[in-house]
Amino acid sequence: MGHFSYLLNGLTRSFTIKRGRNCTNEIGKEVSEAMAKEAKKNDLILHSSGVVNADGSKNFASVFSKRGEKGVNQDCFIVWEEYGCQEDMMFCGVFDGHGPWGHFVARQVRESMPSSLLCNWQEALALTSLDPNLKDLGSDKKIHHFDLWKQSFLKTCATIDKELEQHRKIDCFNSGTTALSIVRQGEFLFIANVGDSRAVLATVSDDGSLAPVQLTIDFKPSLPQETERIRQCRGRVFCLHDEPGVHRVWLPDVEAPGLAMSRAFGDYCVKNYGVISVPEVTQRNITSKDQFVVLATDGVWDVISNQEAVQIVSSTLDRGKAAKRLVECAVKAWKRKRKGIATDDISAICLFFHSSPPSQKINPT
Repeated sequence: MGHFSYLLNGLTRSFTIKRGRNCTNEIGKEVSEAMAKEAKKNDLILHSSGVVNADGSKNFASVFSKRGEKGVNQDCFIVWEEYGCQEDMMFCGVFDGHGPWGHFVARQVRESMPSSLLCNWQEALALTSLDPNLKDLGSDKKIHHFDLWKQSFLKTCATIDKELEQHRKIDCFNSGTTALSIVRQGEFLFIANVGDSRAVLATVSDDGSLAPVQLTIDFKPSLPQETERIRQCRGRVFCLHDEPGVHRVWLPDVEAPGLAMSRAFGDYCVKNYGVISVPEVTQRNITSKDQFVVLATDGVWDVISNQEAVQIVSSTLDRGKAAKRLVECAVKAWKRKRKGIATDDISAICLFFHSSPPSQKINPT
């Protein structure tokens, strides 16, 4: 840990000296690569189905992904325990690719987002330390932490989308990915969402039952504010005759590409027509009543309600199998509710906050 403390201090000093520069210096790269390499060696980063639970950690993450019936699995995810070599931090993200190159786009964003975010957050911290007006935050500390993470997420997403457009080996013109990510820092959750994946929290209500709290918005073209932005940019939003209720984004004069979400990385064919990669960034203060959060791609939420998801996860005795059970229940629901329609790729992360959950009753669905 001493080696990484030295690197982090060096990174902070470099930002202090080179104020305003983007996080592309050699120290920043060294820090990101060294921390990721060490985390992988210590089994603190998960890219495949399984569990993450570091010794002494409050966190327990169960992860599972299943390929659908449309070809290669375009979903991917990451869980990074002790994110940035901070014992009280964790990064989780799910990415749902679409289009011919969607799986490549999703994996590229998964690889670049955690380290880029870490760099931008470290830079924001360093620049804040130079501002004498922020030395004594008092009751504004919570707001200040949120502002730092929001600024870092916004900068990270803008940088990633720009880099994707210039990527020489990945064609993102008609392909893209959604991205839902959270950072747990102590008793705070910072959530950033681009697209239509969803985060749902399970919390104990006043009557002792376990209730769902949706933490994100599904950014579909049908949302009034999303429709308005797209139409202001000359894009079109409408449903096909054989898909009533499924709103898609179309170019002004061509019935393409038919994008089913209003925010995404990539998809440059419609980036000038209202589709954006700007995340909605929010925060949640974790209390003793909050039990776990589910991050899942739309393959889950298209057929499983928030309450059903909470019930499935909470009733799974082996928490390590919670994500797998949720995904398997979603697969069964697809076959039951959407006969004749190819099952989507389905992925989920179940992040538990406490070592052992308190007893509670489950509301029937």
